[in-house]
Amino acid sequence: MVNRKIVGAHYGLKDWLAQRITGVVMAAFTLVVVVALLQGVGASYESWRAFMASGLMRFVSFLFIVSLCWHAWVGVRDIWMDYVQPAGIKLALHVLTLLALIGYAGWAAQIIWRL
Repeated sequence: MVNRKIVGAHYGLKDWLAQRITGVVMAAFTLVVVVALLQGVGASYESWRAFMASGLMRFVSFLFIVSLCWHAWVGVRDIWMDYVQPAGIKLALHVLTLLALIGYAGWAAQIIWRL
C-alpha cells in the first residue's frame, strides 16, 4: 500500500473560480469608484459622503470587502500550504490569517454602515 502525502494547495476549480470571480468584483468596484471620481464626486467631503451613503453603494462596498478578504484568504492560504512545512506552524498561520481577515471585514463593515 502506498501512503500518499497530500501537499500543496491543490484545491482545484472551486478556488480558481473564486479567485477569478472575486477579482472581477474588485475590478468592477474599482471602475465604479474611478468613474465617480472622474465625474467630480470626490471634489468635496460632502459629495463623497453622499455618494458612499447610498444603500446601493454601501452594499457594493461591502461586497468589495468580502471579495477582497476571500481573494486574500485563498491566496495566502495557498502560500502557507506550499511553503510552510511544519503542520503546527501551518495551522497557526492559517488561524491567524483567518482571524485577521474576519477582523478586517468586521471593521470595514462598521465603517461602511456608520456613514
